[in-house]
Amino acid sequence: MAKQPDSDSFMDMFGRFGRDLKLPNVDVEAILSHHRKNLEALEKSARASAAGAQSLMSRQREMLQDTLREITDMAQSYRTPGNPQELVTKQTEFARKSFETALKNAGEVAELVKKSGTESVEILRDRIKEAMAEIRTGYEKK
Repeated sequence: MAKQPDSDSFMDMFGRFGRDLKLPNVDVEAILSHHRKNLEALEKSARASAAGAQSLMSRQREMLQDTLREITDMAQSYRTPGNPQELVTKQTEFARKSFETALKNAGEVAELVKKSGTESVEILRDRIKEAMAEIRTGYEKK
């Protein structure tokens, strides 16, 4: 069986393509560096999103535990004998506390989501600005 020639690397094929078309010299390292920075920014953005999701899940777990604790306390307070007016007062107080807590928690969750999304987008936005500056600099050199 005849030995097949080793295949050219992508870089060799890219360089030969440029020479065959008589294109000006291409700084392959600059191109690779550019894309490497893009991938690093995507990775950093993904890590920021994951960290935000993790903190959100952790905070929601804490909120659920607090809510369950409050419900348990309320249920235990119903066991104590009292007149109907005291019971209604306790129920009203619990409903008020529940509503206030729900509003506070919803605001906190929204803020965590916003912060996580903003941080992730800022990372990508900064990389886009850098990439545009790199491209501009590349054209200015020529």
